[in-house]
Amino acid sequence: MSRATYPLKLPHSLKTAAARLAKEDGVSLNQWIATAVAQKVGAVETAAEFFRRRASGHSLDALDAFLNGAPHGPVEPGDELPAGWTSSSLTNDGR
Repeated sequence: MSRATYPLKLPHSLKTAAARLAKEDGVSLNQWIATAVAQKVGAVETAAEFFRRRASGHSLDALDAFLNGAPHGPVEPGDELPAGWTSSSLTNDGR
């Protein structure tokens, strides 16, 4: 297995907690951090693939058409948008 070196700077409290957990697991801090990063990478890549598959064959135009078919009327109690909400709250680019 090839290895890359990365100088990691952690807040003291986080390093202390990670070192404690590594000791409890009986592994080195380096091995514990590498495993934690691998778990996070796996989770993110799995989620990205899941959503990519779910979106396959669907389009925003189809979503717009579906939403345009929703009834137009007064908002029911409990369905109000939060105070200060704007459509730009959806993403950074306003979509």
